[in-house]
Amino acid sequence: MLYHLLYPLASDFRILNVFKYLTFRTIYAVITALVVSFIMGPWVIRKLEALQARQVIRTDGPESHLKKSGTPTMGGILILLSIVIPTLLWADLTNIYVWTTLFVIVGFGLIGFTDDYKKVVEKNPKGLSPRQKMFWSYVIAGGAALFLVYGAGISTELYFPFFKRLHPDLGFFYIPFAMLVIIGASHAVNLTDGLDGLAIGPVAINAATYLLFTYIAGNAKLSSYLQIPYVPGAGELAVLCGAMVGAGVGFLWYNAYPAEVFMGDVGSLSLGGGLGILAVITKQEILLVIVGGIFVVEALSVIFQVGSYKYRGKRIFRMAPIHHHFELKGVAEPKIIVRFWIITIILALVAISTLKLR
Repeated sequence: MLYHLLYPLASDFRILNVFKYLTFRTIYAVITALVVSFIMGPWVIRKLEALQARQVIRTDGPESHLKKSGTPTMGGILILLSIVIPTLLWADLTNIYVWTTLFVIVGFGLIGFTDDYKKVVEKNPKGLSPRQKMFWSYVIAGGAALFLVYGAGISTELYFPFFKRLHPDLGFFYIPFAMLVIIGASHAVNLTDGLDGLAIGPVAINAATYLLFTYIAGNAKLSSYLQIPYVPGAGELAVLCGAMVGAGVGFLWYNAYPAEVFMGDVGSLSLGGGLGILAVITKQEILLVIVGGIFVVEALSVIFQVGSYKYRGKRIFRMAPIHHHFELKGVAEPKIIVRFWIITIILALVAISTLKLR
């Protein structure tokens, strides 16, 4: 909005010429997201308390979690506001990739909001049924994937890090693959959100990593030099990624141990879906497995635990997702959180290094 209002005036006021620079708008998207978080955070938390939107802690989980019962949840509303408002202010709103990404983020956020609202406000412990969740996840992810391929003309080739000549064309099958990436990322972040600040830290690091990849993918010279797919217009997503980073850090202010508020499904599903669609648009879907390694391990720990118990009658971990396993082994919650952040930073550096290792 600011971009469209002020940049046309650059011919009369030269100082407004800065609005044409993607880096300038990305930096201020980060700052705006932080400001929105700090200004609206206390108000959102008060509203959630007034709604009695309080976290209910499972009695079969770690005992240390029982003291968290009653903490306001659905704080992902603050995250969504802190992403959407800066993006609308600083991004080029004629860019189809910006709107597609916002569609996925807000769409998955609405799924999470409905589930959270039913559980914590209406006191319906079942919330949305798994079938309902998956149906709407398929609708949103499928709609985005179909639009990107047949509307935006995005490539259906699959690119692998470390291999510059390996990029098979999946054709129509790219649609279900893209859906898998988006839905898988969404639910993997959701599973990771079990400790104070555990999910939001890696999300912010992942968003910062994809900020770099969106910028490069949208720049013809840089993408050619680094031999990664050139996606015209994808660079504008750097602004949205900046907003995600700022929103993540801003939410961490309230979500850091001991948390004042939890993000709930409205936050985790939307953030995961956002990372998934960013990976699809930049053609760095496989790279998400590396940079989002923590989310992958968390999701796999649940899959392996359920599969092992179903077919062998035995558990692999003391409790899944795996962060609970470490808790039950006696590792302090803050130590688990910080160590997972450190691992994510290392994985992000490995992912960035693939730009030269091809």
